[in-house]
Amino acid sequence: MIVESNIFLLLITVIGFLYASVGHGGASGYLALMSLFSFSPEMMKPSALVLNILVSSVAFLFFYRSNQFRWGLFYPFAITSIPLSFIGGFFKIETHLYKIILGIILLFAAIRIISAFRRKENQAIKAIQFKKALLIGAIVGFISGILGIGGGIILGPIILLLGWGNMKETAAVSALFILVNSISGILGFLANNGIFPTQMARVILVVFMGGTLGAFYGSTKFNNTTLKYILSFVLVIASAKLIMF
Repeated sequence: MIVESNIFLLLITVIGFLYASVGHGGASGYLALMSLFSFSPEMMKPSALVLNILVSSVAFLFFYRSNQFRWGLFYPFAITSIPLSFIGGFFKIETHLYKIILGIILLFAAIRIISAFRRKENQAIKAIQFKKALLIGAIVGFISGILGIGGGIILGPIILLLGWGNMKETAAVSALFILVNSISGILGFLANNGIFPTQMARVILVVFMGGTLGAFYGSTKFNNTTLKYILSFVLVIASAKLIMF
């Protein structure tokens, strides 16, 4: 895939920055942008997953180094999400329906996070419910595998709304969740004779730069409230693009 448009490169850099600042890989944003630039559906899914793996790796590294990661908040989701994401990678759905489903999911998440802004930052964190986390991980993993995303953009709002972690802890968990599910999802895609994207050097470079800056600012400079506003903004923009285009 040779991308000649400088506008595309600029926009995808911004997407990498915004998503990485909240611990996300950016797949939903990349998918929305690629759909606007008329990428073929066959190339959108694996391309988004490759970029997802890159950015989520960088994001996790920064949030982990800033002591935001909680293993106990991660592994219950991962146990079920990884195998289900692999299975979901085998499935293909019609492009228009694909965009509508993903757009609605992201818009719902944005609305729920915005409505939760009234919660105090020092509100006590609740203990994670293991069985419920297993179920959530399975559902999010399967949906993520089908849609070609890491699932953090779905899981993150759920963790926040259930009160199982603060914004930065959620970002750290989301980053690793996205990484493992993206790897699992692309393996499932390739196992089903999918075509691996090539000639992405320029895109990978600019997304890496944007993601690195975003992860740095998100983990060390931005506070939890700022990150919530960024996440809501990202969700609304991504969902609008998917539903309208």
